[in-house]
Amino acid sequence: MRQVLFSTDVLGDRSVSTRFREPDPKKKKIVLAYSGGLDTSTQLAYLAHELGYEVLAYMADLGQSDVKDMDAIKSIEAKAKASGAYAFECCDIRREFVSNYIYECVKANAIYEGRYLLGTSMARPCIAKRQVELAWRENASCVSHGSTGKGNDQVRFELCYLGMDPKLECITLWRDREYLAKFEGRQDLLDYAALRGIPVSATKKHSYSEDENMMHISYESGELEDPDYPGPIEAYPGQVLHKLTNDIMDTPDKPCPLELDFTKGQCTALRILDPATGSCAQSIGPDPLAIFLTLNDLAGTHGVGRIDIVENRFVGMKSRGCYETPAGTVLYAAHLDLETLTVDREVMRLRDTLGVKYAELVYNGFWFSPEMDFLRAATQHVQQHVTGTVSLQLHKGHVLCRGRKSPYSLYNKNLVSMDAAGGFVPEHSTGFIQTLATRLKATKRRDDLAAGKIDDQGK
Repeated sequence: MRQVLFSTDVLGDRSVSTRFREPDPKKKKIVLAYSGGLDTSTQLAYLAHELGYEVLAYMADLGQSDVKDMDAIKSIEAKAKASGAYAFECCDIRREFVSNYIYECVKANAIYEGRYLLGTSMARPCIAKRQVELAWRENASCVSHGSTGKGNDQVRFELCYLGMDPKLECITLWRDREYLAKFEGRQDLLDYAALRGIPVSATKKHSYSEDENMMHISYESGELEDPDYPGPIEAYPGQVLHKLTNDIMDTPDKPCPLELDFTKGQCTALRILDPATGSCAQSIGPDPLAIFLTLNDLAGTHGVGRIDIVENRFVGMKSRGCYETPAGTVLYAAHLDLETLTVDREVMRLRDTLGVKYAELVYNGFWFSPEMDFLRAATQHVQQHVTGTVSLQLHKGHVLCRGRKSPYSLYNKNLVSMDAAGGFVPEHSTGFIQTLATRLKATKRRDDLAAGKIDDQGK
């Protein structure tokens, strides 16, 4: 039985805070959401050298592979210094992301357009929140991000900024005419990076773009802009969907049995079971990061969480997205399964209606809004009894829920049994059915009158 183990280097705090020099008090300070890639490195240099800002380069550690270890973080830090930043902040917000964003969306069963689990959408407010807090700490009057003028992320970032601090000015270079005229393509960015001595890769790995965090990896643009593009050699879809999840053909033949514990809708423990005996082979929890990383590993190994969809962007266009969301797919499925046991039918129906709106608000960038506060409060009320254990299996891309139990279960075995009355009086069904049929009988009478089949007396 394979165990999933993570070192203290992975689970420990990976935050880095470095001040290269003191900022010039005569210049405006700006906090830039920074990835260390070509786009944001060029933007950092442009803000510092061409526009005269004092730039703090802020990178959020959400579990993306770019910051897999301290060496990788230090490399990005050096790039920020070379680009002209006065300080560098790498903030490890992985636990906050899991507990306050991923789990909140799971509780609401927030799924955009019935399929997208919001991996990028829920990450943006988490990133923006810490960015605004850094701006407050630094007494910076401005913030900036590297999102393009055609995508959803520009809206998400800026609505979060304005929702937290309307006085902050957002400098958006990808909507600045002078910047766009100067940098018409990738080669212009590379030339400027070379001019400023910024160490960036001159080769592009592939035609499509990626956005990665511990919740998911998204792939779009390039060849994937053709919604009918299946990929070379019948691969699916193309060269993507291979970082977090195995192809179905490469997954284990034997299922992986698990148990997940939930407390008020939040996953608090994971147990990997021995397939032969059903006993616990490994237990993880209550650390949300350890649980989530373990689920990512297990679900990815079994090919869980791959989707290829066309979605409607907030800015009005349709976009194809390919996603890998292994742990998130498992959590959504297990949580919903436990809700069927513990939540009243009519409350669930209301929650389902509100969940659609919740997903739209997250997708469209309204995390910090009064309507979101209302939905979040309603969701917390629904979750007060969502406590218990779900047994499931991961196998060939599927999450199979095999059992569920809760001290707050609404399930009454005697009531549904075909062999026991359990307090249910069958004779009462007659009047209940007749009452339910009142409107159906009225409709039938109207139609028969119109067709001349009966008279006013019903004869």
